[in-house]
Formats: sequence, C-alpha cells, structure tokens
Amino acid sequence: MSRYEALFEALESRGEGAFVPFLMLGDPSPADALEIVRTVVAAGADALEIGVPFSDPVADGPTIQKSHIRALEGGVTVNDALEQVRTIRAEFPDLPIGMLIYGNVPFTRGLDHFYREFGEAGADSILLPDVPVREGAPFIAAAERAGVDPIFIAPAQAAESTLEGVAAHSRGYIYAISRDGVTGTERESSVTGLAEVVENVKRFGGAPILLGFGISSPQHVADAIAAGASGAISGSAITKIMDKYIEGNSVTDMPGLKAELGEFVSAMKAATR
Repeated sequence: MSRYEALFEALESRGEGAFVPFLMLGDPSPADALEIVRTVVAAGADALEIGVPFSDPVADGPTIQKSHIRALEGGVTVNDALEQVRTIRAEFPDLPIGMLIYGNVPFTRGLDHFYREFGEAGADSILLPDVPVREGAPFIAAAERAGVDPIFIAPAQAAESTLEGVAAHSRGYIYAISRDGVTGTERESSVTGLAEVVENVKRFGGAPILLGFGISSPQHVADAIAAGASGAISGSAITKIMDKYIEGNSVTDMPGLKAELGEFVSAMKAATR
C-alpha cells in the first residue's frame, strides 16, 4: 500500500478529509523552510505538496511567485531541493510528499534521471503543472519506472476526454481546480461546478480528488469536502502568512510565524472533520 493509499484509507475510516499545505523548498532559506515544514506537520497537515523554485512559474499567481523568487535569490538549486526532500522524508517516514515542479526541470535533467532522483529522495508523487495529460505519456512512463505517482490537473470546465485522461493516469490523487487562472487568493475560490467535476472524474475510477487554487479559509475546505472532494490544498494563504515574518532571505520572528501558521493549519484541518 502506498503512503497516499494508507492516508486516504485512514482518513475515510475516521470520516475526515485531507488538508495538504503547499510550501516552497528553500523559502526564504533551506533551514527556515524545514522549520516551517515541521510546524505545519505538527499542526495537523495530512500530507505535503512542496515546490521546487523555478524562474517562470506560469501556473502561479503573485504570492507564490514571490516564494519562487526568494528561494532563487537565496541560491537554492534543484540539488538543494532534493537534499531538503531527503531530510523531510527522514523525519516523517509515513507522510505523503507530493512535488510540484515545472516541466523544464525534467527536460533539462532527463526524464528517467529526474524521476529516479526525486523518488530516491523520498517523493511520492510529482505534478508538472505546465504539462497537460494529453502530452504526458513520456512523463508517465518515466514516473512509473521510478515508482513515483504522476499527478495531473483536472480543470473546472475540462472536456470529458481530459477528465478521462486525468483519471486514467493520475496516481495518488487528482488535483482538481475550482476555477480557471493561476494560484492565489487574489480571486475568490468557488466550488460552483466542483461536484460535477468530482462526479465526472469518479465515473472513470480516478484516484481521490483534492481541490486547489484559491483555498484560503476553513469554509473553503469544508465546502470542498461537501462537494465530494477528498480534501483540499492551500498554498498562497500560507505564503501570505509567511510574508509578514520575512525580510530578504530570513525569517525575522520564527516563534511568531510558527504560532500564526500553526493556528491556521489547525483550523484548516479541523474543517475537514
């Protein structure tokens, strides 16, 4: 049984959904990023989605873009990110770890090498937000050879053929989005139509569905689960909390950040019950 399978089975037995925070590796520094990971796990995160900083994050809005920029300005590389994944896996051996990485990284490193090195570091899944499922065959094959779950996005207004492909090829979970556009809280998230998306994907026997993009409050989490999703992912809201405590490439008040971030994650997790 994979870590995702074990997680969703345990959550279902307790009548809960999953809350999954998104964090950027190396933001604002590798040491601070690891302390933030420990904070969200202690506060109740069921799994992690973690990003690798990239210069052109086309699926991300301004808030997450800032986290990419901070990490890159601090000199964080893909190799640094891999080392952080190894550390997280060593500390949390049973925690599902999903990666969000832009497609240029596997292209430049070579698909088989890329998936193998992240799999060996401890990643359970990899989502490439700029690679649609219709272009995914070589990535899927390389992921499966490395024992890594490929994840694809199910857009809110996707054609049935797209949803069928996402359901057929996503492992671990399916990333459903409630609205078009980029990540962020600048535009309000909406669960309008989400039940239809969930129903359409489930018709094809897909993996559990997590809702992302614009999830910024406990009510959003509760609404997502009520609409049929197995949980929710939140990134920009977390990064906005972090922004208040960051100057340059360091956290100015780690106790304050940990307190506020822990309270937020605890409230988001409570909304899954």
